[in-house]
Amino acid sequence: MNVGANAPEEYGDYFAWGETDPKAYYDWSTYKWCKGSDDNMIKYCTSSYYGTVDNKSTLEQSDDAAHANWGGTWRMPTVDEIKELVNNCSWEWTIQNSVNGYKVTGPNGNSIFLPAAGNRWHDEFKNTGGGYYWSSSLAYSSHAHTLNIVSDLTDCLSSPRYIGLSVRAVCP
Repeated sequence: MNVGANAPEEYGDYFAWGETDPKAYYDWSTYKWCKGSDDNMIKYCTSSYYGTVDNKSTLEQSDDAAHANWGGTWRMPTVDEIKELVNNCSWEWTIQNSVNGYKVTGPNGNSIFLPAAGNRWHDEFKNTGGGYYWSSSLAYSSHAHTLNIVSDLTDCLSSPRYIGLSVRAVCP
């Protein structure tokens, strides 16, 4: 289930990328790893155009919402793990307990349900017809890789780091 949820179809909490607690307002002005704008990054920056370069492109364990909330070896998936899920599993758009989402079935026959939980932008819920899940991988300094799902699309894309998205933890 999603981090912050109590059942597979629950949306759970929303997190900005690299933050470990949900919040009421999602914007560059409230984002932990910048000084108010996308061109003023202070951590996880690979280009001086976006701020102070540290060349970190994968979340540290202390900034991983899955690990911070669930402990143990739980963590957010990498972009390669998301691509593997997209490319090697079968995807069926369905409804589980009145919630839209995808039943994702792996080659071994095991399945998970990913709810179409939308996202948080400012203090609003947006795009609840789709689901958006963070990876632990930076796409470029102001964006991180995401799993995006809607009824006719599953893809690995990217989103601005300040937006509140769901986290589906993995445990290797």
